[in-house]
Amino acid sequence: EVADAIRAMIDRQERRMKAMGVDSRFMSKGNIDGGLTTIEEKSLGAIRKGGTRPIQGVLENSWRRLAKPTRGGLWLQDGTGWDVPSVTDMVAAGAQVVVFTTGRGSTTGHAVAPVLKVTGNPETYERMRDNMDINAGTILDGSESLRSVGERIFHAVVEVASGRKTKAEALGYQDFVVFKRDRAAEHLLGFC
Repeated sequence: EVADAIRAMIDRQERRMKAMGVDSRFMSKGNIDGGLTTIEEKSLGAIRKGGTRPIQGVLENSWRRLAKPTRGGLWLQDGTGWDVPSVTDMVAAGAQVVVFTTGRGSTTGHAVAPVLKVTGNPETYERMRDNMDINAGTILDGSESLRSVGERIFHAVVEVASGRKTKAEALGYQDFVVFKRDRAAEHLLGFC
């Protein structure tokens, strides 16, 4: 059931992109400049960040419904990949603290919930240490294990949920964007 929901979500997005004349293997300039070479490579990174627990389901995010998780665990949200609106979607679905991974150094914060920014790129962390909360690049340089960095992130989430400000909050970054797909286009594609 979960696998079918994931396949259906991917199929809908590929159909949307095809209708707009966009190759579904498109990668942003930022991804390419950050060293990624294929969409598969980017996807493997996303899968790795998801951990080892099973995916619980897919959360619908459409003009008619914004689904929320019905239980704990890892969920996929059928939304945009753009930084700020994706954070808005997570918060609207119930996230109290957002852990946002960035390679090149997205400066996003949010008006409703704290955004804890994690980068695995040591150069980004050095360049933007005033706006990055966690340097996970220590995994790459071998000075820290994946488990250790994961524990650091977990403890940071607990601290932020208990009131500690994130770097974005301290800087006053309060982004907020709502992304909605075009209802007429969704109808033409048979999604509603």
